[in-house]
Amino acid sequence: MNRYQNISLASGTNQAKEFKIGYSNVKYPEIPRAFSDTYVYTNRGDRYDTLALQYYNDASLWWIITRANSNQMPDSLIPNIGSQLRIPGNERIPTIIADYETLNGVK
Repeated sequence: MNRYQNISLASGTNQAKEFKIGYSNVKYPEIPRAFSDTYVYTNRGDRYDTLALQYYNDASLWWIITRANSNQMPDSLIPNIGSQLRIPGNERIPTIIADYETLNGVK
């Protein structure tokens, strides 16, 4: 199997035009600040998934905390130790998920 089989090249050039890696680009909604947001300082051992479990009872919602904190590295499950994180309020979760589904054509 050729490892480059899913890469389309523009005709006559060596520049990649399109990459097909087996998953689509995921779009995340903007998560504006709200009075119901909680702010916490991170400690050693904190991870976005464990914080989501603690605040939302659902570890799979880690991406909400990550996207609400653009000053953190979005591709990591571990926030910087000692940094302040904004955790969107529980009542906002259904709206955030609905926005995510709309952006990604889910439902």
